[in-house]
Amino acid sequence: MTIRSLAGELGVSPMSLYRHVRDKDDLLDEVVDTLLGEVWRPRAREDAWRTWIAEAADELRGFLVSQPAALHVYLAHPVVSASALARMEAMMRVLREAGLSEVAARRAYGAIHTYTIGFAALEASRAREARAEHDADDLARQLAAYTTPQQFAKGLGYLLEGVSPSDRVGPDRGLRAAAGTTEPPR
Repeated sequence: MTIRSLAGELGVSPMSLYRHVRDKDDLLDEVVDTLLGEVWRPRAREDAWRTWIAEAADELRGFLVSQPAALHVYLAHPVVSASALARMEAMMRVLREAGLSEVAARRAYGAIHTYTIGFAALEASRAREARAEHDADDLARQLAAYTTPQQFAKGLGYLLEGVSPSDRVGPDRGLRAAAGTTEPPR
């Protein structure tokens, strides 16, 4: 798709479209954002913050897996539309209301968002591989089994267990703990 071809389909000049969008990427961001806005509606109570965050992340994952063009947009560049920023702020607000500091809420949001998009990319890729006739071997099916909605929920649960209002883990202490050492880097 090009702006010129879209303008032709709509019966307008390309410059008419450029009055509303900067370029094709801007247009795709708006389309994806509008579609996601129609399905992203976490229903859990916000005071049950882990449940609300898990539901919000799962809705994003499900949308990205079901809409390959949207997944491509999210993987190509950050989506920073007004609606995307409002969704981020809603998640950040829930994390802050759960007792996280601003810094901890941003770190938690970043980890959850990155996990969600990365998992969606793997899930979509593995499902495509498992469906392909030439790749429908046992290994492809086994790999696809690790990227199911149930596995996403399990992994997200592990991630959310590490989100704590006390924010005891400093900026690099978490990396040292994950590596099995508490010694500061030299």
